[in-house]
Amino acid sequence: MAAPTSRAALSLLRQAADGLTEAHRSADPLLRYPAAYLAALRAGAAVLAVRARPQVRRGATRNVWELLAEVAPEYAEWAAFFSSCSATRAAAEAGIARLVGQRDADDLLRQAEQFVGIVTASVPVR
Repeated sequence: MAAPTSRAALSLLRQAADGLTEAHRSADPLLRYPAAYLAALRAGAAVLAVRARPQVRRGATRNVWELLAEVAPEYAEWAAFFSSCSATRAAAEAGIARLVGQRDADDLLRQAEQFVGIVTASVPVR
């Protein structure tokens, strides 16, 4: 039985869709890349909102991609991919144009669209 969808998960999926729209509107790769990345991040967070169970842990803080791979192993490859894009997203947000080309931004947007679509289709709506 699927877990019920929380309002937070639905809100995150709406934000992810809005982020994809923003990425499409941005011709500048320094804007497109982080918008696409954040859309994927919100979709990953939506999965966690539905499936993660709060735990008290000591130690290092873990990011969405690490938690997603643990909580939803079927998304582990996606989590690894988007985790590998984190430094480039930070570079784009810092305005380091030589590290973020148009093709990079376009490719990430396509991957983010696919991921958001898969997550949206898999999150139960109740």
